[in-house]
Amino acid sequence: MKFRPLHDRVLVKRVEQEETTKGGIIIPDTAKEKPMEGEIVAAGPGAHRDDGTIAPLDVKAGDRVLFGKWSGTEVKIEDEEMLIMKESDLLGVIEQ
Repeated sequence: MKFRPLHDRVLVKRVEQEETTKGGIIIPDTAKEKPMEGEIVAAGPGAHRDDGTIAPLDVKAGDRVLFGKWSGTEVKIEDEEMLIMKESDLLGVIEQ
């Protein structure tokens, strides 16, 4: 199944965090928080302005982004947990 977000929404796949700390301590699954970092899988065309034009998004598929802890709506697409959120819910793009 293919999914295409509408307007200024993006589809984000969470990036898994490391299971050990820098000191070598292993973090059990029950103590892990959901990561607030992800990769854009798909992006909509942009938000509609009042004059009818479309404001393009600042992100594109493949960008690594940070988002708020409670941002987005969790969905399951092709047996994979993902998030749908507005571009305004994104905090920033991680430059590599």
